This record gives sequence, C-alpha cells and structure tokens, in this order.
Amino acid sequence: MKYFILLSLLFISALTSSGQTPKTSGPNFDTADFSKKSEIAQWLVEYDEVAWKTSDVLMTEDKTEIAKLGAEWFCFQDGKKLWHAVYGKFANDKYDLVFHYLFDSAGKITKTTDTVDQKFLNTHARALTTAKSTLTAKIPANSPRFNQYIRQNSDKTFNVWMLPAFQPDGTAVFGGEGIYQIDGAGSKIIADTSYFQKNFRGFKTNPPREIWLDYREVEKPTLGSIFFVLYYKAYFTNIFIDNSKSTSSIIKDDKVGYFWVNVEKEEKKTVKPN
Repeated sequence: MKYFILLSLLFISALTSSGQTPKTSGPNFDTADFSKKSEIAQWLVEYDEVAWKTSDVLMTEDKTEIAKLGAEWFCFQDGKKLWHAVYGKFANDKYDLVFHYLFDSAGKITKTTDTVDQKFLNTHARALTTAKSTLTAKIPANSPRFNQYIRQNSDKTFNVWMLPAFQPDGTAVFGGEGIYQIDGAGSKIIADTSYFQKNFRGFKTNPPREIWLDYREVEKPTLGSIFFVLYYKAYFTNIFIDNSKSTSSIIKDDKVGYFWVNVEKEEKKTVKPN
C-alpha cells in the first residue's frame, strides 16, 4: 500500500476563519476530526497571545493592585470579536475584577474601566476553578506547569482546556491535556475528553531541530498535539505527530505560508506460514 499525502492547501488562519476542511487524497485519514481540532487549536494560540501580551502589561501596574490578584484570570471575545483580558480574584463565590484590557486586531492593548457583567465573571471564574481542581486531582504534584483557556458556548456551558505551559527552563512539554465541558453555573463537569500519557515529556527549544511527538498509542492526532505544533512551530525546524496510523506535520512554504501534511502509514501485512 502506498503512503497517502494529505495536503491542507489552506493557510492555518484561513482554515480557522473560513471553516473549510483540507483537501485530502487518502481514504482513511479523518480529515473532519483533524480540521475541527486544528480550528480549536488555532483559537487557543490566539488566546495565548492575548494572555501573554496583556500579562506583560499587567506586570507594569501598581504592585499593591497586582497583590489583589488570584489565579482566575481569563480572556474572552465580545460580539465584535474584540479580545478582552480580565485579571482579578474569585473569593466567596464572587469575582473581584482588578484589571481589564482590550486587545484589538492590530495587537494594541488598552486598559479600560468598562464594566463586565458580574454573573459572566463569576461563572467563568467558577468554571476555571472547577477545571483546575479536576486536573490537579488527576496529575502528580510535581507535574509541569499548565496554562488555562476558557470559552463559553451558545448554550451557556463552558469549554475549558488545560494544556502544558512553556516551562520556565525553556522546555516544550507534551503528553497531557485536560479538556472539560462544564455546566452554565461553572460548577459541574458534564463531559471530560482529557487525554494523558503515562508520563509528561518535552524538548528544550534550543537548538532548533526536527522533533517527533510520540503518540503511537492513539490513532488520531490529539488536540493537545496539534496545539503543540502550532505553538512551537517557530522553535523547531519541523515537528511530527507520530500516531498509530498516520504522521502529521506542518510545513512552511515561502509562497503559500504554513500548511499541514498528514501521511497515512503503510499498512503492515502479516503473512501466515504454509
């Protein structure tokens, strides 16, 4: 059997914004599943950029105000797709908002005193607390640091993703992803599609080189593995996701930008003795 090259000829950004699926030439690769996860992963990368850059601004604020913060910061998009980042503390079942930033399409960050609906703040913070406690109960105490991402759905439930952060020592970690759907009150897990390998593993980002993510125990690329490739693509010469039936990587072309290449592995045939 031949290897089937599945080329996503759409830019990553176009894939996300248009909702289109990659063109494929292989018969078995689950393109729909991959495209759905890629779209979420790209949104998470955008979220991460907002969090990272606004937190840099946050660190220049008055230290007495910074001291009021807890761990329940989060980002969200309004109806006009403008990003917001809010920093505060969730205590006594109420969110105390301390800093609120706007992040526009040009990357400009503006501090604002605009009010945010209190129920909106409370339920988001409660959902993050629920997800974090669930993750903490699942992983060892000495596990790598995680980042948190949250998005409210049209039915008012929440999706919360807990993914390994870029570690302080410059290590890019993979092998675990907390993925939770939480009720509208933010207090109850209603779906848990998390995935954890036996151990967390990682690569130092220096020097740049080709790396392989070992996911051979699962058939399809996980959301966390796709996020890893998108997030760290500039740090390595190439990143391969190695699954049981396929490999996936992202290629940069000077003319067309980044595109995915998904390769179905050759099926091994067993020959019975006569």
